[in-house]
Amino acid sequence: MEICRRNDEIEISELDPFLAELLRQIPASADPEGTPAAEKRLFSPPTSGTETEICAEWKLYVEPELRRLFQTATETVAADLEQLDGNEKKIASTLRIPSKHADAWLSALNQARLVIAAKYDFTDGELGDHFRSPIGSRRDLSLFQVNFYGFLQEFILRELGGWEKGSGD
Repeated sequence: MEICRRNDEIEISELDPFLAELLRQIPASADPEGTPAAEKRLFSPPTSGTETEICAEWKLYVEPELRRLFQTATETVAADLEQLDGNEKKIASTLRIPSKHADAWLSALNQARLVIAAKYDFTDGELGDHFRSPIGSRRDLSLFQVNFYGFLQEFILRELGGWEKGSGD
């Protein structure tokens, strides 16, 4: 897999079927439904819960907007991922992410990482172990997925800094 900025896009090329499938899973992985710990993590109130009025207002006014923003980001990512549909038989494929979609990708990747981490109750030690291998279970695969999504976030953030400075390709 190669990842670089070309013109006004992030290009992920030489994408093998395994990594392409992990990318296709971002929208589903970002959905916290059915995982109370993930819901709690994504939509945590601004206080510890002792200030019930503030928490009630948060739930009434802020949480619906957060859900809408998260959904919009996930829809943007899903639309970008349509480039990978039907590429299962290819040895390698390419994904191009427009720079104007970078914020949506950062949001969806972060959501997916938080939901997966909550679902599998990963410890800080596990999340910090970037050299763990091999992938022997669904849990191991999910930890790899969290780290892969983190790598993509890091690259996008680094490239966003380049766009903000106005550096060209």
